[in-house]
Amino acid sequence: MLKFREWSKEFFGRKLTIQYGKVAKQSSGAAWVQFGDSVVLATANISDRVIEGVDFVPLTVEYQEKFYAAGKIPGGFIKREGKPTESAILSARLIDRPIRPLFPKYLRNDVQLIVTVLSVDGDTPPDVTGIFAASLALNFSKIPFQGIVAGVRIGYVDGEFVIFPTEEQLKNSKLDIVVAGSKDAITMVEGEAKEVTEEEMVQALMVAHEAIKKLIEFEEEILREFNVEKMEIEEPKPKDELIGRFEELLVENELRKRLLIKEKLERSLKLKEYKEELISKIFEEFEIDDEEKLTQEMLLKELFDEKAKKLMRKIIINEGIRADGRTPEEIRPITCEVGVLPRTHGSALFTRGETQSLGIVTLGAPMEEQIVDTIMEEGTKRFILHYNFPPFSVGEVKPLRGPGRREIGHGHLAERALKAVAPDEEDFPYVVRVVSEILESNGSSSMATVCSGSLALMDAGVPIKTHVAGVAMGLIVDEENEVVLTDIQGLEDHWGDMDFKVAGTRNGITAFQMDCKIAGVGEELLKKALKQARVARMRILDIMFETIKEPRKSLSPYAPLIANIEIDPMKVGELIGPGGKVIKSIVKEFDVEISIDDVTGKVSVYGKDQNKVNQAIEYIKTLTREIEVGDMFEGKITRIEPYGLFVELMPGKIGLAHSSKLGNDSKEFRKKYKVGDVIKVVVVNIDDSGRIQLGKAEE
Repeated sequence: MLKFREWSKEFFGRKLTIQYGKVAKQSSGAAWVQFGDSVVLATANISDRVIEGVDFVPLTVEYQEKFYAAGKIPGGFIKREGKPTESAILSARLIDRPIRPLFPKYLRNDVQLIVTVLSVDGDTPPDVTGIFAASLALNFSKIPFQGIVAGVRIGYVDGEFVIFPTEEQLKNSKLDIVVAGSKDAITMVEGEAKEVTEEEMVQALMVAHEAIKKLIEFEEEILREFNVEKMEIEEPKPKDELIGRFEELLVENELRKRLLIKEKLERSLKLKEYKEELISKIFEEFEIDDEEKLTQEMLLKELFDEKAKKLMRKIIINEGIRADGRTPEEIRPITCEVGVLPRTHGSALFTRGETQSLGIVTLGAPMEEQIVDTIMEEGTKRFILHYNFPPFSVGEVKPLRGPGRREIGHGHLAERALKAVAPDEEDFPYVVRVVSEILESNGSSSMATVCSGSLALMDAGVPIKTHVAGVAMGLIVDEENEVVLTDIQGLEDHWGDMDFKVAGTRNGITAFQMDCKIAGVGEELLKKALKQARVARMRILDIMFETIKEPRKSLSPYAPLIANIEIDPMKVGELIGPGGKVIKSIVKEFDVEISIDDVTGKVSVYGKDQNKVNQAIEYIKTLTREIEVGDMFEGKITRIEPYGLFVELMPGKIGLAHSSKLGNDSKEFRKKYKVGDVIKVVVVNIDDSGRIQLGKAEE
C-alpha cells in the first residue's frame, strides 16, 4: 500500500506542492503537482512485453488538456474533448524532448507517459510544470529512467530576466523561451524572441539553468525518501561468435569510402548494401534457427550502425571532414528563386544542398482569421504557417494522412521565427498564411522553411521588417574534443550529439530550438555554437537579400483587396440593418465580404474587384454618415401622402418632403411623382426626435 506523502516549497513567487500516493495508485508512477493554481497529474507506465523488430525506445508522451481546468466547456457541436489539439501536441513534444535521452537506448518495452492538466491559473504554464511532474512520475516508477530533469519559462522584460513571467509580462517581453535541463547542463530549449543578441540569449539560458538547479534540488530531496526497485532490462547483444566474425569481416576503409559519398541516397544505398553483405556472409557461416535469426540480424544491423557512427564522428574530429566533403563551418550550396508559381499571391523556392522548401503565401480577409480556443488562450490568429513533409521528399512510400507531431512542431518553430517581423494589423490588414512544402530533405528542413517563407512573404508584398534566415547546428564530442557543425545534414543530426536550430535577422535571434543527446551543454559551448550560427545566418541572409531585397510594392493581381473604414460604433446597427438586411444587400450588390468590429467601429471590406471595393466603401460612408441640415441627396420615393413625399435617403433613413417644400410641384406633386421615383432633395431641418424634413433641391 502506497503511503500518502506531500511536499511544498516556494519557488519564483508561487507555491509548488507535490503529492504522492493519493491518486492513480495503480499506475507504476504518478505525481500530482500544483504550481500556483495550475495542477497537473503525470502518470508513467511500462509494458512487460518486449517489442520485437524495433530499433528505438518506444516512448509515447501524451498531454491532455481538459477544458474544465480553465472553467470552460469545449466549443463546437460535440461538448467533450476529442483528439489532441495543436497546442496539446506541442506541449507533449516539449515534455518528450528533455526526457527521451534519459532512457536506456536498448529499452524496447512500450512506455507511456500521460500528463493531464486538471487546473490552470493563466499565469503558471502547465506544460513546463509537466516536465517537472514527468520527471517525478518516471522516478517514482519501476521504469528504468536515468536522470532528473526540470524546466522553466523565461522572459526578458525591461532589461530584466523573469522566471515564469505572467501573461501580462509576456506581452512586453523580448523573450519567451522554455529551457529544460539536468543539474549539470541544459538539455532542451524552445522559444521565440524579438531579435535578441547572442549574448542576451546565452545570459537568459544561464539564468534559466540556475532556476532549474533549484527545482532539481527539490526533486532530489523528495527522491531521497524513496528506494524504488527498477525493472531490469538486459542490454541485448549479438552472440560473441557473431561479433567476432563481424569484426573480422568489417573493413574500416570500405566503410569509410561509403560514408564519404556526397549524395545522400547513394551513400545510404551503399551503406545498406555493405551492411547486408556482411550480415549475409555471417549467416552463411553460422547455423541459427529462424526465430533467433531475426533478433540476431537486428542486433548486427545496430552494431554496424554503431561502427559507422563512430567512424563518421572520428573522421570529423580528427580530420575536419564531413560526409559530404564540407568543413565543420561550411554551409551547403544555396539557391533562391521567387515568383515560381504564377497564380499564388507569393512564392519562393529555397534549396540548400539536398534540402528544398517551396514557400507559398496566401492573403485572406480579416474574417478568415484562425480561431484559437485552448485552455490557456482565446482569440484569433492572423499569421499562420503550415509545414508539410510528404514521403517523396525522402524517397519513401507512406500513406498520406494529416500532419504528424513532427510536422506540427517544425511548423510552429518556423512560424515563431517569422512572426517577429510580420506587420501589425494596422499596417497590413490581411490574414497571412504561409505554407512550406518540403520537396526534398536531407536535414534542417524547418530552417529551410524559415528561409522560403521569408522570401515568399516579400514576393507577396507583405511588408515584413526584414528577411529572416535559419540554420541548424550540430555537435560532435568525445573525451577531449568538441566540434560544432554548421548546417547539419540528416546523418549528422541522427548520429550527432545535438540539434541546435537558430533563426533570426541581421539584428538578432527570433527563434531558437535545441535538443541534446548527451548530458547537456555548458555556457562556453553555447557561446561558440551561437557565434558560429550567427556567421552562417549572415551568409544565408546575404544570398536571400540578393534574390529579393525588400517586399514588392504591389500585391499580386490575384490577391484579394481590402479597404478599411472607421464608423461611429453607434452606427454599427444601422450598417447591419434589421436581421442583417442592409449588410447582406451591400455584400450582394458589390460582390464583397464585410467584417465589422462592433467595439471600435472598424469596417473591413474585402473583394477581388478594386472598383467594387471602393464603391462599397463609399456606400458605407454615405450610409453611416451623420445627416446635417443642408446635405443633398438623390433619394427614392417610398410613400406618397396628401401632405407630402416620404423619401429614402439611405437604407433606414427616411425623410418627409412636405408639399409646401416642393416648390413649383407643391400642388401637382401627387400627379407628377410615383413610388420608386428618384428625386433630388435637401435637408432643411432635423427636429429633436431625429425626424428629417426635406425640401426639393434646385435643379
